[in-house]
Order: sequence, then structure tokens, then C-alpha cells
Amino acid sequence: MTPKKEKNGCGCASVPFSLIIVLLGVGYWGFVNLDKLGIRKILANIQPITLPSWIPVSRQNGPVAHSSLPKAIPAKKLADNPLVPPVSKTTKTSRSLQTAWEQKEIRGIYLSRYQVTNNASEQAIRQRVTYYRSQGINTIVHGVWGNGCTMYDSKVMQQTFGAKSCPNQFKAQWLDWLIDEAHKQGMEVHAYFEKGIKIDKNSPIFDEAVAKRWIVPGVDRTYAGIEHYVLDMEIPEISNFFRQISVEFVQKYPNIDAVQWDDYLGYHAGLPSKVDRTAHLTNFVRQMRSDMKKVNPKVSFDLCHHNPYWSKRYFAADWLNWDVDRVFIQTYNDANFSQELDYAEKYAGAAISDRQLYRLKELVKNTKINNILVFALSGKPEETSALVKKLTSTSN
Repeated sequence: MTPKKEKNGCGCASVPFSLIIVLLGVGYWGFVNLDKLGIRKILANIQPITLPSWIPVSRQNGPVAHSSLPKAIPAKKLADNPLVPPVSKTTKTSRSLQTAWEQKEIRGIYLSRYQVTNNASEQAIRQRVTYYRSQGINTIVHGVWGNGCTMYDSKVMQQTFGAKSCPNQFKAQWLDWLIDEAHKQGMEVHAYFEKGIKIDKNSPIFDEAVAKRWIVPGVDRTYAGIEHYVLDMEIPEISNFFRQISVEFVQKYPNIDAVQWDDYLGYHAGLPSKVDRTAHLTNFVRQMRSDMKKVNPKVSFDLCHHNPYWSKRYFAADWLNWDVDRVFIQTYNDANFSQELDYAEKYAGAAISDRQLYRLKELVKNTKINNILVFALSGKPEETSALVKKLTSTSN
């Protein structure tokens, strides 16, 4: 069978010639009578289509400036759309454009509780946050407690000791301003419970603690030249006070990202009484964390302590059994830095002092260290953060 031959062209030859004549005549009449029909006015009012300025018209114009690109859809909205595959917080492409320092999840600096004294104004506090952000810091670990008292107005303090806070001067809303500004700039704020369960003779609760026998016998001389007295967490009255303080804090500041305790949450082995308080301290911390999580489960309960061996052996702090969310290893002992680094790689990260900034590049390049905290022992965190930026800008 011979296949049918397909027709070529548009098929115009099959249209009657008389119909073509009619169409041409209508078209000519319409052109002549444009004004009568108002078609010229319609055509004149049609605006030319203008492409958005961020669309490159030609490759010859060069690369498009990043600042002129449209804003990306927030990751949360993308995640809410079932038709869009989930995306990670940091894509491979964006990470490749970051410095090794910027790829660290937490780039934090400690600010002592004394940073809020002298009635720092709202403007001063917000400017302080902006400054640290400009230095490449994304997390502020700020003191909110120390030496047996709070750096915010506390009902628990008032009911227990008759004073609502430490005797230092501060604006009542200082932490609200700090958290608000930090979150606006994509930063986090971690509340630092300095000195933990230790006090000195300048503490506003020292006399009462002595009178009520809340202090473990002996003087804690963990650090040379500093004498501390350790509150006994086996005494229900004092352990309940700390638990209430923790609950009150995360309720009063529900948007805080984390609370952090340090190595002062422990009993130094050098104390004259040879009582093993490890189990009691573990029970206290686990209960305190549990109480806090019940009222504010999204807040991270963190620790910055010695490595697990030293903590348990010399401070009765068996934090491996404390159910903490993150542990940052103190690498302040420079003589054992390499050994401490091994622990920091296994846990949340490392904490160093400003005397160890020459170690910073090594830490930044270490891909096993996800988080780095810097403590300004000099008492000059602004200068420390500026030096951090200088060192990390050339760390790649």
C-alpha cells in the first residue's frame, strides 16, 4: 500500500479567493477609520513593558550586583510549602562563599555582668550589639548572675534575701534591649551564670550563708589569689533557691537562646572535707535543668567546663550524666592545649581566653571545632573582638 503524501505549507491555497478579497477590504477600511473608532488613542495609551532592573538584559553588561537581586524567600516559608523540597540552613554554595570563621555555628564572646553597670542606656546597649556584630561575632554570652545575686530584678531574690538584685546599677530593661537587638541582627544571646555556686566575702548573701551554714567547710582556692566559698547543694533551702532562680529567669526572658554555667558549678578537690559530693551535685543539676525545661523547653542548657575526666576527678562534676544540651571545653590550660582540643572536637566546641588568641587560627581551620567562645580576661571585650576580627579575616 502506498502511503498518503502529507500536505506541505500552511494550506492557504485551499482558501477561496473571494474570501481573501473580503478580508483585505475590511482591513483597509479599518486602517482608514482609525480615528473614528478611537483605536489610535488605545494604541497610544499602551505602555511598553519594562523588565525589572535586577534582570540582566545582556551578558555584555557584566555581572549583576548582589545587592540588586530580589530578596530570597525565607527558609521557613519554603519549608511550609509541600511542593518545595526542604533546604538546609546553610547550603553548600553559601558556605563556599564564607570564610572558615564565618562557617562556625557559634562565634561568641563573653561579656561580664559588670558590662551592664553604670546604668547603660538603651542606645548604648543596642550600639554595643551592633559593634560586636560588625566584628564577626554572632553570639553574646552575657553575665546575668554572679557572687550569689542576679543582675536583673528578681522576685525570688527579693523573697529570699530581701533584695531584688545585686547592688550594681543597671537599667531594668537592659537584657530585654540586648536580646531584642541581637535577634534583629541575626545573633543569639546566652545568659551566663558566672561563678555558679561559689561566692566570695563581697557577696551580698555571704553573711547569711555563713549564719545559716550553707557553705561547704574550707576555702576554695582553685585559682591562685582568689578565695571562694562554695554553697552546699545538699541543703534543700539553697538548692531550691537555685532551681527557682533558673525557672524564674527563663520565664522572665522567654526569648533567651541559652543559659550557660561554668566550672564554678563544682566542688574543688582541694577542700579540706573529703566528702564525695558527685552524686548530690548530679541530682541537683539534673533537677534544675528539668525544672527549667518544663517552663521553657526551647532554651538550651549549656555548660563551659573542664574536660569530663578533670571535671569529675577534681570538681565532683560528672557532667556526662547531667543531661546538658551543649558542653564547651575550657582550653585555658595552654600547656595541655592539644589534649584539651581532642575533647573540644568531641563536644560542642572550645572556649579560649584572650591570652590564647594566637591559637585562634588553628581553631578556625579545624573543621571538627564547630563553635568557638572567647573570654576577655583583660576586661576589654571590645579590643578583644577587634583583634578576633583581624585574625579571622586572614584565617583562610
